[in-house]
Amino acid sequence: MAAVVAANDGDTLPYGSDPWTADMESAVREVFGEQAQGYAMFNGTGANVVGLGLMLRPYDGVVCPASAHINGNEAGAAERVLGTKLLTVATDDGKLRPADVLAQLGAVGNEHLSQPRVVSISQVTECGTVYTPEEITALAEVVHENGLFLHMDGARLANAAAELGCGLADITTAVGVDVLSYGATKNGALGAEALIVLRPELAPGALFLRKQGMQLASKMRYVSPQITALLRGDLWLRNASHANAMAHRLADGVASVVKFRYEVQSNAVFPVLPEKAIAYLMERFTFGHWDRAGGVVRWVTAFDTTEDDVDALIAATHEALSFT
Repeated sequence: MAAVVAANDGDTLPYGSDPWTADMESAVREVFGEQAQGYAMFNGTGANVVGLGLMLRPYDGVVCPASAHINGNEAGAAERVLGTKLLTVATDDGKLRPADVLAQLGAVGNEHLSQPRVVSISQVTECGTVYTPEEITALAEVVHENGLFLHMDGARLANAAAELGCGLADITTAVGVDVLSYGATKNGALGAEALIVLRPELAPGALFLRKQGMQLASKMRYVSPQITALLRGDLWLRNASHANAMAHRLADGVASVVKFRYEVQSNAVFPVLPEKAIAYLMERFTFGHWDRAGGVVRWVTAFDTTEDDVDALIAATHEALSFT
C-alpha cells in the first residue's frame, strides 16, 4: 500500500514508461537474473495466457496436469484466446514427472494431432504440493532435450520458496524454467502479477501480446511498485512464511481427528471430513469443497491470517466432529 501511495505523486508517462515500472524491471533482474525480463500484469490468468502465447504456434498443445489452474480455473482462457489444446495428465498430487512428458511425445510429427510444445507446471500445485529444485530440473531436462518449453504458473511461488528454504531464482531461473507467471496478489499485493521471461529469445513478442491480451495498464505506475515492494528485501518471504506457518498450525491442530488428502507443504490444507461437519463449518467459515464425493475440502491461509483465526477453526472442527 505504501508503495502505491508513493507512486501517486505528480504526473508521469503512461503504459509503463514511468520510473516505477523501470524500477520493477530492475528488481526482477536482481532477483531472477540479468536475462530476466519482467512485465507487470493485472491478473494471473492474463499472465498465463500471454506467457503461453510467447511459446505456442497455432497447432501446438500444452502438457499440464488435469488439476492445473489453466485447465480447471481459468474458464478455458488459454484454449479460447490462444486456440491451443491443453493436453492434460491425471496425477495424484498435481505434479508432472518426466515420464508424463515423454508419454505425450508420441504425437510429435503426426499431422492429425496437436503438437506438444509447452509443458506447464504450477508451483505451488493446486493440491498444495511443492516441486523440489531437483524435480523441476529433471522435468526441464526432458522438456528441453525434446525441443519443448517449460512454463511455470507461479501464483504461489513465494510459498514454495519459503517452504523449501530457498530463493525464488533457485526454483525458476536456476532449474530451467523458460517463462514464469509470478504471483504477487496471493503474496500480499493489492492487485498485481508479473510475466517474467527467462529465455531472452522469447521476449520480443511480450509487449504486443500483453496489449492484445488486455493486460497493459495505462497507469502502470500503480501496478509495478507492488511487485517491486515484494521482491526488494524480504517482504515476499515474510508474507509467504507466515501463510505457510498458519497452514501447518492448522493441520497440526486437527491432525488428531482428521486425515489429509495431501501432505501439507505450503499454505493449503486438504482435510477429509464428514458432510455434516463440513456443513457445520461452512456456516461459520469461508472455504470450498475440493472433492465433494470424497469429503475433501480446501482450507487456505494467507499473509494476514492470524493465530486466532486458525485456532477458531481448529476448535470448531473438533466441535463439529464431536457430534457428527
